Amino acid sequence: MGRRKVGQESIRSVQKTHGTYTISIPIETMRELGWQERQRVVVTKSGTKLVISDFKG
Repeated sequence: MGRRKVGQESIRSVQKTHGTYTISIPIETMRELGWQERQRVVVTKSGTKLVISDFKG
């Protein structure tokens, strides 16, 4: 994927791979949250939005 213009860094596309939908998360956001690759997260629906939060197990 090419580099986005300034102000559009948070715009992402939904992709489908082998029957699973994926969305890439900006590296800056991953660093701010302290998340790592393959970390478990919880996805919940809130109205028409999705909320992604850390899994606390």
